[in-house]
Amino acid sequence: MASAVGLIGTMVGLSVVGGAEQDGAGQSSEHDIVTAGFATELKPGRVPSEYVPWLKRAGAVCPEVSAPLLAVQIEAESGWNPDAESPVGAQGLSQFMPGTWKTWGVDAAGKGDDAEPDGKADPFTPGDAIMTQARYDCWLADKVKEMGADGDVTRLLLAAYNAGPQAVDDYDGVPPYPETQNYVNRIITALPQYTGGEESESGGAFGDRVVASAKKWLGTPYSWGGGGPEGPGRGFAQGSGTVGFDCSSLVQYAVYHASGGETLPPRVSQLQVTSGKPVSRDEMRPGDVIGFQLGSSFDHIGIYLGEGQFIHAPSTGDVVKISSLDEPYYADKPQEVRRFG
Repeated sequence: MASAVGLIGTMVGLSVVGGAEQDGAGQSSEHDIVTAGFATELKPGRVPSEYVPWLKRAGAVCPEVSAPLLAVQIEAESGWNPDAESPVGAQGLSQFMPGTWKTWGVDAAGKGDDAEPDGKADPFTPGDAIMTQARYDCWLADKVKEMGADGDVTRLLLAAYNAGPQAVDDYDGVPPYPETQNYVNRIITALPQYTGGEESESGGAFGDRVVASAKKWLGTPYSWGGGGPEGPGRGFAQGSGTVGFDCSSLVQYAVYHASGGETLPPRVSQLQVTSGKPVSRDEMRPGDVIGFQLGSSFDHIGIYLGEGQFIHAPSTGDVVKISSLDEPYYADKPQEVRRFG
């Protein structure tokens, strides 16, 4: 694929995932499907209209690859130029190298307005390029899942797309190459801009926008390692079968969207309680982030709603919900309060 050198950003760490993880494997496949729909809908007007039908078709090839994900990749790879050619020989919308295209190229469309296959898989034909990208991404998703590497499937397949699946296998996760980490971070943080229903809350105080962003996901399944600023995601380990959020990814999502994409908290609860501005318990206001020390570290976190309530993603088998700070399980735990924005 085309080089991602020069892309902005630093990959957030995923070696530790915050969450008040408890025993239990309760999962709802029906809820998974509903939740996944929120994160896979393409935002109207965000991409050139002629490519929308292909992106929707390609986004249905496998559960791990959505239309918004494909759209962000194309934006990064070619800027929607179907005739793009890189200095190293990558071609078309999706910037496939000729050798890779020879293996994966799909004959899905003809030139111009002809949407029927024309007997030739051509990287410069948008329909062919988009469907091939989906096919390749889906293969990478299966590949990284087989590896059992550390990280969620979306980030791992993006890393494999940029650096190759062998690099992901070698490093048991996103490899430490700055180019690859920047590429993954750019795609992940741009996803909300392409996702329907994911516009940042506007108006009101920052804390109110944090609360509104989190409340959108009430009832969403807990998924260990799942989710991020792009929305719900498929987790790993005990979260590998569930699309959803864990406690820290819900906080990350809500703050990111409340800030219009300007503030991205760290990925894990242990770091989130050291970020932002410290606030005393007596001065808490809606939208503040509150961490709980359940063991040796602050391994659970939520968002304060006011009147002694907070919203959080508790544990496997549970869902994003509202709880009371007076509940014995939380009331007697050491707490840290932080304010972003």
